[in-house]
Amino acid sequence: MGEHPNVSRIRDGYVAFAKGDFEALNELFAEDLLWHEVGRNQLAGEYQGRDAVYGFFGKLMQVTEGTFHLDLHTILADDEHATALVVTTASRGDRSIRVNDVHVFHLRDGKAVEFWTASTDQYAVDELIG
Repeated sequence: MGEHPNVSRIRDGYVAFAKGDFEALNELFAEDLLWHEVGRNQLAGEYQGRDAVYGFFGKLMQVTEGTFHLDLHTILADDEHATALVVTTASRGDRSIRVNDVHVFHLRDGKAVEFWTASTDQYAVDELIG
């Protein structure tokens, strides 16, 4: 049994994110994407639409002084859902984090329509982000 096509779509999305390639991300993210950012920090909340999500990405990079990075470990996907296991690293001032996260995508016609994240150390993330 071969790899589900949504696995490569999600993988390509992580590559595009790392490069800041929003044109490529447009191929993965639905225009009306709903992004759920958990936690009790200045960036937590819901972001509706690609433009709002891209604005969130910009704020995240600003707050983490450009150090935010995702190390993708594996992706599991079917027609409607994908889950990615990642290690998130970031720094801000003299603080830094390295935490395991799970990213969950709800997919429709090969595009992400909703996204959630779950962190193994949300407290550390919240402290770093502020």
